[in-house]
Amino acid sequence: MASLGANPRRTPQGPGPGAASSGFPSPAPVPGPKEAEEEEVEEEEELAEIHLCVLWNSGYLGIAYYDTSDSTIHFMPDAPDQESLKLLQRVLDEINPQSVVTSAKQDENMTRFLGKLASQEHREPKRPEIIFLPSVDFGLEISKQRLLSGNYSFIPDAMTATEKILFLSSIIPFDCLLTVRALGGLLKFLGRRRIGVELEDYNVSVPILGFKKFMLTHLVNIDQDTYRWNLAVSPRLECSGVLNRCRCKWGEKLLRLWFTRPTHDLGELSSRLDVIQFFLLPQNLDMAQMLHRLLGHIKNVPLILKRMKLSHTKVSDWQVLYKTVYSALGLRDACRSLPQSIQLFRDIAQEFSDDLHHIASLIGKVVDFEGSLAENRFTVLPNIDPEIDEKKRRLMGLPNFLTEVARKELENLDSRIPSCSVIYIPLIGFLLSIPRLPSMVEASDFEINGLDFMFLSEEKLHYRSARTKELDALLGDLHCEIRDQETLLMYQLQCQVLARAAVLTRVLDLASRLDVLLALASAARDYGYSRPRYSPQVLGVRIQNGRHPLMELCARTFVPNSTECGGDKGRVKVITGPNSSGKSIYLKQVGLITFMALVGSFVPAEEAEIGAVDAIFTRIHSCESISLGLSTFMIDLNQVAKAVNNATAQSLVLIDEFGKGTNTVDGLALLAAVLRHWLARGPTCPHIFVATNFLSLVQLQLLPQGPLVQYLTMETCEDGNDLVFFYQVCEGVAKASHASHTAAQAGLPDKLVARGKEVSDLIRSGKPIKPVKDLLKKNQMENCQTLVDKFMKLDLEDPNLDLNVFMSQEVLPAATSIL
Repeated sequence: MASLGANPRRTPQGPGPGAASSGFPSPAPVPGPKEAEEEEVEEEEELAEIHLCVLWNSGYLGIAYYDTSDSTIHFMPDAPDQESLKLLQRVLDEINPQSVVTSAKQDENMTRFLGKLASQEHREPKRPEIIFLPSVDFGLEISKQRLLSGNYSFIPDAMTATEKILFLSSIIPFDCLLTVRALGGLLKFLGRRRIGVELEDYNVSVPILGFKKFMLTHLVNIDQDTYRWNLAVSPRLECSGVLNRCRCKWGEKLLRLWFTRPTHDLGELSSRLDVIQFFLLPQNLDMAQMLHRLLGHIKNVPLILKRMKLSHTKVSDWQVLYKTVYSALGLRDACRSLPQSIQLFRDIAQEFSDDLHHIASLIGKVVDFEGSLAENRFTVLPNIDPEIDEKKRRLMGLPNFLTEVARKELENLDSRIPSCSVIYIPLIGFLLSIPRLPSMVEASDFEINGLDFMFLSEEKLHYRSARTKELDALLGDLHCEIRDQETLLMYQLQCQVLARAAVLTRVLDLASRLDVLLALASAARDYGYSRPRYSPQVLGVRIQNGRHPLMELCARTFVPNSTECGGDKGRVKVITGPNSSGKSIYLKQVGLITFMALVGSFVPAEEAEIGAVDAIFTRIHSCESISLGLSTFMIDLNQVAKAVNNATAQSLVLIDEFGKGTNTVDGLALLAAVLRHWLARGPTCPHIFVATNFLSLVQLQLLPQGPLVQYLTMETCEDGNDLVFFYQVCEGVAKASHASHTAAQAGLPDKLVARGKEVSDLIRSGKPIKPVKDLLKKNQMENCQTLVDKFMKLDLEDPNLDLNVFMSQEVLPAATSIL
């Protein structure tokens, strides 16, 4: 029970040292602002959902989706898509929506696509819920009306209806009719499902903190298998673990987005590399470290704005927002001193406006952070509101005043009552509290003349007296009045912040971009990466002394290798070599360097020239899973089929050991057929790297001779019985797979290895395979001994013994294995 009061005994005395503070509720321990924010961000990310609305008509696609993690609607302007809806599939793979909303009246192609999507029971991470709304909900005019009449916190209240229309027209492409209809349908769905506000009053709308456009043009096509498994570039796996040195959560989120959207937009890639190169200069190291420290204070602003919109703001939110805004001002001041020829520095210097200073100044002048944390609620500093200051002064002076009132009350009470106190309880008022006497047993014993009994608590009797009623009338409910007035000030402050939400959202966008590029610069500095060059007129890639970005960190020494695939020569590179000689690492190295360059990162190579690459297809790792219901070989076939059906002359295809999951002859035939299919395309053949142990592919001349095919091998040297690996790529064909050497290294017994080599030589020479003589003789002796033991156990005097049966069932079968 929260109370404030004084407790004099028969000999009146002042309140104890803690009397003044006892009038406030004991605040529950709260974590520090940083800990609280990190816990909330993690919780919010776990609960984050994406709801997608899509329409397809006459070969064009309209897409919009709502992301609960930042309460933002993202939309893609009308984009052409084929009847197979490959663009829609790319969007679904990237954002993994919780639900897909569309019109009940749909084209046959869309109906077929959604039916297939709904039937994917083993889709990872989870198949979305398909929701059909009446086609009337997607009407063009009603969709425009929903967009224009929406309650958006980023639009100032002072705007007129006409100004609001003009403002939204600058953000939303109203000339893209499918996109407008998709946005309207999405708003209808959000309002019906009440996403994120299910437990709020019905007049509370779904918070929408902004509209953002996203585009999938200029993107390099990389399927999910390639991204997650074959190149191991998933953000939760190796490669981004090397590159991910971001200081804020939104920087990590943007890095993941870049990893899922490699691009061949030269302007975008050059702008990223310019920033990285600037921070790699030795004289800019201190500046990079300072910016990195400031970025550590950039927190989850969309979550705070969402809470403000719903009036759920916490004490820690104000402190986090205050630090975020001041850190953003520090970033702005720092970037103003940097070369304005770099686009990112110029954007930060210009777009981090004085609105940030206004927000920081308001919060710093109004919010009492120490008092707010102590009371676990929003409190304001002195000299903000004279009325609140006066009420707080009176509330703080109550203990001494109530001590005097209690002394006077005690004089009028029965002498048997040793002490009393006057306490203040919010929402109830002032009460006189006296200890329960031993004689007070029944409820009727609690009655005291001149006092109104209220309740019994903790052996204390509480009453209203004439003086406490006078205090109620004179002072009122001070505690609640102060809380109400401070809550009103908090609401006004929230409105000021929400009116400037656009600049806060822009801060997050630019700060996260700076965070990612600083992280990539740090990795490039530590690992010795170099800047790639982009040559759209060149087909393929050229890499000088490239390294695998992960393997070089694990191996004691790493041997770099160069790569050149351009023009019409050597478009198909067949790589042979012993097991464990480095073929797979070489393939992944080529893919990863190309991928990193298309993300806008420096690469692990002395030089790298990246030509026009529109896709990367791989068959390197079989992502086996019981839930898929597919055999390993079927998964391999699916990966190769994607490359065969989609690869163009500008695509990079990496194939490792395809065909090994089935019969050797069938696997070899399939591999040769796939390669011949591509070679038949001539100059439009993709750039293909194939690593294989099928030496018959070369020995039987299954591929046509010509300049399109180039044979490479991993250099080795035999030193007696040992095989030395140089891990160096060179032209030529391996003579043998040296599987016996690899088996010996794996720890198989020498006898097994020798027998395996013997059988392999017999198969190659076409000779029959015979059992090992020593082993055969040993088996004969064991069978003889077994037969003798059975004879010795016979009881010839047993009348039930039938020797004919014994000879036919025991002796004759054993004789065939002995003779």
